[in-house]
Amino acid sequence: MELIYHGHSTIQIITNGKSLIIDPFLSGNKLATVKPEEIKTDAVLLTHAHADHILDAAPISKANDAPVIANPELATYLSWKGVRTVGMNIGGTYDLGFATAKMVHASHSSGIIVEEQQSILYGGMPAGFIIQAEGLTVLHAGDTGLFGDMKMIGERHSIDVAFIPIGDHFTMGPEDALQAAVWYNAKLIVPIHYDTFPPIRQDANQFVAQLEASGLNGKVLHPGESLSL
Repeated sequence: MELIYHGHSTIQIITNGKSLIIDPFLSGNKLATVKPEEIKTDAVLLTHAHADHILDAAPISKANDAPVIANPELATYLSWKGVRTVGMNIGGTYDLGFATAKMVHASHSSGIIVEEQQSILYGGMPAGFIIQAEGLTVLHAGDTGLFGDMKMIGERHSIDVAFIPIGDHFTMGPEDALQAAVWYNAKLIVPIHYDTFPPIRQDANQFVAQLEASGLNGKVLHPGESLSL
């Protein structure tokens, strides 16, 4: 299994000769090293409806004839734009054929801002994903604040790699993310959702050092970098 960090919260997982991508935000991210049209994938997974997580979902889905898996409200919204979608909800598991994706709780907001109408569309419940393939378990926590059931998620799943936000302002900051890492109890923690915008600039290396001081394993991935399991 290969895990590629494309910056912000965009994670691509290559497994069993197939690929899935979570929260593709490339064209709007100056730190990204690839363009949406360069992505080859078999599925697109979305944690919630904010623009910095869904911006490139439709074009990537259409270019690859890949379904978008998202909460029912977001899936319906994208289906109206001609995207092939699968709606699911928190607690459910979807079999992609080459991997399974379980939707788990995240504590955040979710909506689509329609600037020209000065309106906001309800985007369904925010979530994270637990991806299982090749006997491995990968958690994408989604955008989230700290909540107690992270401990339950960690107790119920033997997580090999957890991608968790550390940016603060819109999600957990490093202090809360450290507690989340303890509760998720993953074999490896990778920080995400930082440095893309000024309000979420963080020292990821310092965060990883704090993880290691707490007896946890962490790794900083820069946009375009990957790790193999």
